[in-house]
Amino acid sequence: TLADLVDAAMRGDGDLGLVRGFVAEWSQIAATTKALELEVQLNYARAILAPDDRAEQHFQALLTSTAQSWPFFTARAQLAYGEWLRRQSRAVESRAPLREAAQTFEALGHVRFAGRARRELRASGERASRGVPEAWAQLTPQELQIAELAADGLSNREIGERLYLSHRTVGSHLHRLFSKLGVTSRAQLPEALEPQSDT
Repeated sequence: TLADLVDAAMRGDGDLGLVRGFVAEWSQIAATTKALELEVQLNYARAILAPDDRAEQHFQALLTSTAQSWPFFTARAQLAYGEWLRRQSRAVESRAPLREAAQTFEALGHVRFAGRARRELRASGERASRGVPEAWAQLTPQELQIAELAADGLSNREIGERLYLSHRTVGSHLHRLFSKLGVTSRAQLPEALEPQSDT
């Protein structure tokens, strides 16, 4: 759970000093036990917690190290690296790791992580290249983002907080995109947003 703890602290304004203390303690344990999965999570934590001037070297080391033996952690590292690159105004560079992360999460069945990677990929300026139902093509990028967040179970208010919109504006967008997708409730969104089969 170390990777989850670090992610939660970074994304939710947690106590980073406390988390860094945990990382230091577990680093000592890892040095003694040589536990591979723990070392992978520690490397992930170090990359996430690193200051911007050292983060890239940590991400590069993580992506070329033992994380390659753990597809889930490799994809998490690619997602975090892509997010970091985008925050550094390096949107074009962020697309490759984000694309790979989305593909791996989808293959592993991690729907929420895959959705997060796809949202970051769209935010980088890339449109999904895979086949999608015709209804998707009618949605604006913002409508698609709102639809995916609603499909993940977020309320209008929670979506508004994520996207800096009022909950009424979110409701208005949902009303329009429901008709575009041919659905009548939020419960139908996950199926409506599923990619078409290649067969």
